[in-house]
Amino acid sequence: MQLSQKEAQTLLKKYKIDFPKTEIFKENYIKRTDLKFPLVLKIDSPDIIHKSDMGLVFTGLKSLHDINQNLRTSATILKMHKIEDYNFQLQETITGDEIIMGMKRDTSFGPVILFGLGGIFVEVIKDVSMRIAPLTKTMCIEMIDSIKGIKILEGYRNAKPANKEKLAELLMKLSDISIKEKQIQEIDFNPVIVNDKKAVVVDARIIAENV
Repeated sequence: MQLSQKEAQTLLKKYKIDFPKTEIFKENYIKRTDLKFPLVLKIDSPDIIHKSDMGLVFTGLKSLHDINQNLRTSATILKMHKIEDYNFQLQETITGDEIIMGMKRDTSFGPVILFGLGGIFVEVIKDVSMRIAPLTKTMCIEMIDSIKGIKILEGYRNAKPANKEKLAELLMKLSDISIKEKQIQEIDFNPVIVNDKKAVVVDARIIAENV
């Protein structure tokens, strides 16, 4: 089964993994939010794997009007696809480079950890590195440094370099989850946003055995 975002965030909190300030609700109209604009609106549903492909991710929302307009659009798309099991997820925006991290439990090798640049880099170029858990900090740094696009993280064209220490810490926490939470079969942190200060899991898809 796929964990809901509330369940996923509970797991992230347990392992002290950073994620954006978030509000989760069912209503398709809101009167206020305590989050800081600009915001991102997404759908959390066990019936949807790739929400962006369905047009159910809205970024750069700067007002309640923007939010409610896109809530109505989302409700229309969900109704069109006959999806009834869902929540809306509102998040503060995090800026930086997109990273993908994940784990898949292999029957022979155990948990295999993946790291790579996100967006088109993983979809088209498939620029990733993999190791078998448990990971040491040295292994995590090696995973980061071995991808072809490492120059992007090191500060391409005068951009501030990504915080590799925070990325390595996050990889170690992902490894820790994989070893300790044996009911979890797959983890997909996509994207993780990394900048010069932090690495934040913006979206977490976690598959666990039915227990």
